[in-house]
Amino acid sequence: QVQLVESGGGLVQAGGSLRLSCAASGRTFSSYTMGWFRQAPGKEREFVAANNWSGGSTYYADSVKGRFTISRDNAKNTVYLQMNSLKPEDTAVYYCAARRGPYTSKDQNDYTYWGQGTQITVSS
Repeated sequence: QVQLVESGGGLVQAGGSLRLSCAASGRTFSSYTMGWFRQAPGKEREFVAANNWSGGSTYYADSVKGRFTISRDNAKNTVYLQMNSLKPEDTAVYYCAARRGPYTSKDQNDYTYWGQGTQITVSS
């Protein structure tokens, strides 16, 4: 069982930056692929970014490519999402997710464990 706890959400002006953290329990964090997803009001949850245990396989949604960076520290059981040049359309609840194994998936159905979510609001 893996428990995920996100932190770092909040209110920011357009053009600003935030860094989300997701702390994972468990001793085998390094064997998990980690992903970030988001859900805006009235919309379905969508993929944001993911990377595998080594960080060697990383994917981003086109909407965040070049602005967001996913990284992880396996020694700290933590994955991060650095968000720069934020836009009002980035406003959403952001979720951290984990799946066992090296396959880096963009499909939320492939992820087994989920955090509770953290709100990001970008004002114009």
